[in-house]
Amino acid sequence: MRLWKNLYINAFENAVNAIPNVEGVLLAYNTNIDVIKYLDKDDLEKRINQIGKERVFEVIETPTERISSLEHLFGGILRSIKLGKAMEWFVESEEIRRYLREWGWDELRIGGQAGIMANLLGGVYRIPTIVHVPQNPKLQADLFVDGPIYVPIFEGKELKLVHPKEAVKEENELIHYIYEFPRGFQVFDIQAPRENRFIANADDYNARVYMRKEFREGFEKIAKRVELAIISGLQVLKEYYSDGTTYRDVLDRVESHLNSLNRYGVRSHFEFAYTANRLVREELIGILPKFTSVGLNEVELASIVEIIGDETLAKEVLEGHVFPIIDAINLLMDETGIGRIHFHTYGYYLALTKYRSEEVRDALLFASLAAAAKAMKGNIERIEHIRDALSVPTNERAIVFEEELEKEFTEFENGLIDMVDRQLAFVPTKIVTSPKSTVGIGDTISSSAFISEFAMRKS
Repeated sequence: MRLWKNLYINAFENAVNAIPNVEGVLLAYNTNIDVIKYLDKDDLEKRINQIGKERVFEVIETPTERISSLEHLFGGILRSIKLGKAMEWFVESEEIRRYLREWGWDELRIGGQAGIMANLLGGVYRIPTIVHVPQNPKLQADLFVDGPIYVPIFEGKELKLVHPKEAVKEENELIHYIYEFPRGFQVFDIQAPRENRFIANADDYNARVYMRKEFREGFEKIAKRVELAIISGLQVLKEYYSDGTTYRDVLDRVESHLNSLNRYGVRSHFEFAYTANRLVREELIGILPKFTSVGLNEVELASIVEIIGDETLAKEVLEGHVFPIIDAINLLMDETGIGRIHFHTYGYYLALTKYRSEEVRDALLFASLAAAAKAMKGNIERIEHIRDALSVPTNERAIVFEEELEKEFTEFENGLIDMVDRQLAFVPTKIVTSPKSTVGIGDTISSSAFISEFAMRKS
């Protein structure tokens, strides 16, 4: 473990010294308001008993994944607790939306993958960051921290970049109600096998990947001002919408943006969240060659491998062993030609690249520290919080995987494996046993790894 301790220290110093060299990053498309509530056993049981425990328990076994009644809401929460899995269901009923608001919350934070990354990259890392906001009411704008964070606005015909607090409009509040529970949390006879959260999504704009006018019309000018871009939020796309548009209308615009980014030499990362619609998933895989990098976990990787056509490998990926995962990311690189794949799971990270660089490993280590800081603090406010995570224990279970990799690959040294035409980086992560919050950890991991790797390789 001493090896990893030294590598972690060096990676932190290298990343922190290099990050100021990044001249600008673009984040699109999903920004919203996250309402955080830490579930209380007595309160939850009381509310469920009031509406009828039996009816709620029926939803656990026959999930709707849509919320139009209180039974759906609490059934979804209990299912998430029972399985220990993160879930997100859309709130269709205005009556339920009012109930959620009256239920209240413990914390308000900026939400959406783009919004979360903006506060980290602009507020903590101090990188000039342009973020897309589908709506920008005061409640949301005030959640952006101070720092070089910008949204585009028009003054007359001139496009300007200003902090979100200077661009407030009387627009819709896009709220995601997030119900957090710790490992071992018990309600009735249901106990959580691990910490996680249930999200009741009351957001009509990000649900269809709405892009505001200033962003659409000013995109060419925006692209010229950044070196990097991170795209997220496409997982919600549906085949058809009530206004007659389809997922293809959105993806055509996304591809146009990617063409602009590539024309100006902007490196782009796609954060691949789980996409339920199989047709949309196929289309997202189809546009991966236009990206520089993609980030995903085991569920998302398995869903891609299934589309590619290897269902056996997809099942093995879900079982979590390292060798099927390595086979799967190699298959994904073969199929798409993408140059960088970042895989993150509980306990370790992998990065497969078409180039060799120690900075790839160091970026994964820095991302692990950022994730641990996020888990400990709930919210990273300054670089010192990430330094504090150096004291968090490194996952000892992942060392078993490291030993297996050493036996399988002769060219394995300090977490790097030479695979002839590719490099594989492996790092055991820092594990916070009782995280304060799990929301945004994946976004923290992927953005920190992508940004810091670019910064260190640029230095």
